[in-house]
Amino acid sequence: MHALTNRAQTVERKPMTIWEKMYIPAIAKGMSITFGHIFKKKPTISYPEQTRPFSPVFRGLHVLNRDEEGRERCTACGLCAVACPAEAITMEGAERLPGEENLYREEKYAVKYEINMLRCIFCGLCEEACPKDAIYLSETFTPANYSRKSFIYGKKDLLIPDPKSQPEEYAKAKGSRVKA
Repeated sequence: MHALTNRAQTVERKPMTIWEKMYIPAIAKGMSITFGHIFKKKPTISYPEQTRPFSPVFRGLHVLNRDEEGRERCTACGLCAVACPAEAITMEGAERLPGEENLYREEKYAVKYEINMLRCIFCGLCEEACPKDAIYLSETFTPANYSRKSFIYGKKDLLIPDPKSQPEEYAKAKGSRVKA
């Protein structure tokens, strides 16, 4: 075993000058930083009156798209549900009946289409997986709510308004990133 020696090491400290004892340089440096921040542009905004611009890659609420004639694009293929890593999308498909050609674009359509927004991680994989461009993520925030049940969005909540019968609502819901 090694014998431990108990040597005390001393630290030499220089005595502070009168200038350093008064802390004037430190106070002056702190005040210069403070005054520098006073005259900078403020990063905060007055939210209801002003809105912050979104990034071009922002992903908000899901929207089920329609074609130019107002027909639903979704064919209930299920690729969006399979691509979703959070398993937030559920759907049921059905065959189009005679006389419903003006409602649905293809022979098969989604009778039930639900997205659980509490599970959704807004990754955009559903949007990339859809071969018909039937779903996209809009520039709208997910609204706050008080009950869990209200965060399960059904087909009527997700479907964009009809461009023929509701052109103003369609243009508002469309935003700038809709795929026509």
